[in-house]
Amino acid sequence: MSKVRISKKTIYWFVACLSFLLIAFLLLLVRNGLTRNQITQQMADRWSETSDVAQISMFFTKDAGMTKSRIVGLEHALDSALQEASITVESENPGARLWADAYSANGKLMVSTDRASMNLTAIGVGGDFFQFHPLDLEYGNFFSDKDLNHDYVVIDEEIAWQLFGGINVPGKVINVNGAPHVIAGVIRRPKGKPETAAGLGDPIIYVSMETLEKYAGATILDHFEIVMPNPIKGFAMNMLKENLMLDEREVEYVENTTRFSLEASLKVMEQFGFRSMHGKAIIYPYWENLARRCEDILAFVSLFMVLFFAVPAIIVFVWLIYRWKHKKWTFRSVAKKLSELAGRLKPRKAVTKESRKKESRKKESQVKKAGKRESRTPIRIDFNEEEKNEKE
Repeated sequence: MSKVRISKKTIYWFVACLSFLLIAFLLLLVRNGLTRNQITQQMADRWSETSDVAQISMFFTKDAGMTKSRIVGLEHALDSALQEASITVESENPGARLWADAYSANGKLMVSTDRASMNLTAIGVGGDFFQFHPLDLEYGNFFSDKDLNHDYVVIDEEIAWQLFGGINVPGKVINVNGAPHVIAGVIRRPKGKPETAAGLGDPIIYVSMETLEKYAGATILDHFEIVMPNPIKGFAMNMLKENLMLDEREVEYVENTTRFSLEASLKVMEQFGFRSMHGKAIIYPYWENLARRCEDILAFVSLFMVLFFAVPAIIVFVWLIYRWKHKKWTFRSVAKKLSELAGRLKPRKAVTKESRKKESRKKESQVKKAGKRESRTPIRIDFNEEEKNEKE
């Protein structure tokens, strides 16, 4: 049997392909890890196990004049539009909803206790803000619109240390611009170079939108987020645009559900060099800044991942073409070889005592028949041969 010889060149190409594939899979793992870390962009996954919902964020300029009353009007318009589209709640739970939303605005507030006072960056929140943004809660709880009182706040560790000298302070009272408010919870603020650049470098206090309006005069919303049914691609986005009717220069829409897909990442690469040219008067919140940073990183990771997957595929494709052009076989020869191989692999019948007896009986009967044929054959005498013998 002849040995198959593999050239060193073939081995080198094979090792190179495996190396490229290994790097590609490592980049795929990096992609998945970066995406999982963006918790604020995954409300759709937490809201529904199916893929027929979409999470959409909107960021407004001050000229848009987006207020809480306009958000309430939008909510009613969405309910009517969904009902007209025959999209209803299928759950038996009486509290089940088709959508959830959150809104927020930025401001500044003076916070104090008997121990110290601080001038803080404040985020006024409403709706299901803490469902969209599940912050790292250390003590206490989050507040919501369902609370009867709107005088609850959530602070981070640094504020707690400055004002109380400890972090287990839920239930204690602080003064917000002189008005008493109750601490609902204490969170751990993310720290790091990207987080600092995104807007998390300073302590942040989360208050109700009512508190921010009353004590900081912030009546205009900066951000709005919603998760809602999206039975077909673009349904949710188009419905929001039709009901808001805002000038494109006053708002920016982001579909969070698909923003980290491979297709979206490659589109970010197409915008390279133009993405930083932002002509709208919009200040992104820290969570959007972190998400945009993740998009930029994913764009490069995705590009190299595709290249590292493509190179082995191209090499294999070229090799197959070369082998086809220089083949020393035909389909007939291959079929013949396969039939021979099938014949060799055909299982043999098991030999038993009964089969051996049958075989021996068969042979005996054949021998007896042969003997009878010989006995019936007439004997022929050549007289000419006998006369010759007598003369001699």
